[in-house]
Amino acid sequence: MKREAIVQHEGILRLIPQRSPIVMVDKFFGIEEADSYTGLTVTSDNLFCKDDELQESGIIEHIAQSAAVRIGYLYTQKEEVIPLGYIGSVDKLQIHRLPKTGEELFTKITVVQEVFDITLVAAQVTSENQVIAECRMKIFLSKE
Repeated sequence: MKREAIVQHEGILRLIPQRSPIVMVDKFFGIEEADSYTGLTVTSDNLFCKDDELQESGIIEHIAQSAAVRIGYLYTQKEEVIPLGYIGSVDKLQIHRLPKTGEELFTKITVVQEVFDITLVAAQVTSENQVIAECRMKIFLSKE
């Protein structure tokens, strides 16, 4: 499925608190009901790359930032201050393979449950229509 990014590159920085060299999302494709979609082109200068492969920690950070982009976008649309989010837990993590530099990651974040300031999401990372990783992540929002 080919999608057009609605926010990319520097525009992502308005949606998340991370800054270079930790930015792990470079495209946001939008939200459809409980699902949101992001992308990342894996580059050799990525902090989480080793031997031309994005490491597990980079994949997890990409998933967390993909969830953060969703929250940032929603709060920006309401013209509200974007809250900081913190990973509460990562469950059912499966990494099927490490993506190589040059690959385009496409990530789907699905909201499973929202209770107060806690959101449980399911994530699926693909490249070239192949599932690379999947997990569930619990995220706590700090609205101070």
